[in-house]
Amino acid sequence: MSQFFQFLQRGTTYKQETIAGFTTFLSMAYILIVNPIILSQAGMDKGAVFTATALSIIIGSLLIGILANYPIGIGPSMGLNSFFTFSVCIGMGIPWQTALTGVFVSGILFVILSLLKIREKIINVIPKDLKHAIGAGIGFFIAFIGLKNAGIVVGSDATFVSLGNLKSPATLLAIFCFILTIILMVRNIKGAIFLGMAISSIIGMVVGVIDTPEKMIGAIPSMAPTFGEVFSHLDQIFTPEMIAVIFTFLFVAFFDTAGALIAIASQAGLMKNNEIPNAGKALLADSSATVVGAVLGTSTTAAMIESNAGIAAGGRTGFTSIIISACFGVALFFSPLLGVVTAEVTSPALIIVGALMAMEVKQIDWSKLEIAVPAFVTILMMPLTYSVATGIALGFILYPVTMLALGKVKAIHPIMYGLCIAFIAYFIYLS
Repeated sequence: MSQFFQFLQRGTTYKQETIAGFTTFLSMAYILIVNPIILSQAGMDKGAVFTATALSIIIGSLLIGILANYPIGIGPSMGLNSFFTFSVCIGMGIPWQTALTGVFVSGILFVILSLLKIREKIINVIPKDLKHAIGAGIGFFIAFIGLKNAGIVVGSDATFVSLGNLKSPATLLAIFCFILTIILMVRNIKGAIFLGMAISSIIGMVVGVIDTPEKMIGAIPSMAPTFGEVFSHLDQIFTPEMIAVIFTFLFVAFFDTAGALIAIASQAGLMKNNEIPNAGKALLADSSATVVGAVLGTSTTAAMIESNAGIAAGGRTGFTSIIISACFGVALFFSPLLGVVTAEVTSPALIIVGALMAMEVKQIDWSKLEIAVPAFVTILMMPLTYSVATGIALGFILYPVTMLALGKVKAIHPIMYGLCIAFIAYFIYLS
């Protein structure tokens, strides 16, 4: 087992990988609660979505762990589930069954692109500085999500965002968890993020901030209301409206996953010569999970940026992903306990991991304006637009423009020029 996952080469152990898997599981556990809530607003059965969500994570994480040997959790994208519900189903009035079929078709297209290694080629031609900018940008993005979910920053009509209510017990618990975890990390205590969340959850229950569950074990909800619905609505996707929806699923998921994969590989020290080893297998696992997830009854899956919490805890191989899958398998039977893993407990982990990822900025050549500006825009626009894909798109447009302005035509791979044009067309379409 240790030889298969290359423990020695990557400097890890069973204990380290297990702690990392638990840590990522705790950081991702909220998805089991949030995803059903969001998709149920589109008319889907909440219980069925809960089970479909867990199974898609189990299957996707197993695939990426075994095929690509990456310490990554695969799960429903928290951005695309909102797009699915609020833009497609509610905004456009498309039934959830048809929208889910769109997810299924986009997943199949993903599989084809992965098998042809088109996705891998695109990722590997991204300039080094932009890759570091993507990693740092995602760091700022998830740190902002963590601050928001913890109640440390809140929306404001006057200033867009402002400081939250620091007297709130929930916010105070999040701040305590953040400080405790930082102390554990600077003391080099293994599994610091996991321990910080576990201790804070217990304290939260003791002081009454987190509700103590009435029971530990619950029945697994049936997937009957959603399972296989995609096959009975294939004839409804050949409309201009649905083709646009499928394209959007394909486009956003492509670069969300690409961004997450780049950030995770960089954070784990797995990048080699500006390329991601086994990227094709990782992308195939991700796209296969989307197909399976759609059949089961959930929206598009992607490599979860929360995986960086496990990497920060020492995860370096696919064995971490196996542990993630096992944890979600157990979670199917212990659904009442998931309420203990609240935003107050998971948000500090996102802030800390965001800080670790933001260290990527030191790898960017800030002395050259033609590199600095596209990198800066990539980083800045991810949290400000609340979209990884938008930040990547703007960076991919600006980078070729600045290089062309200097006459460095051959410094850019032809694929990058094609992506620049594609992103411009995408923004014109959105407008």
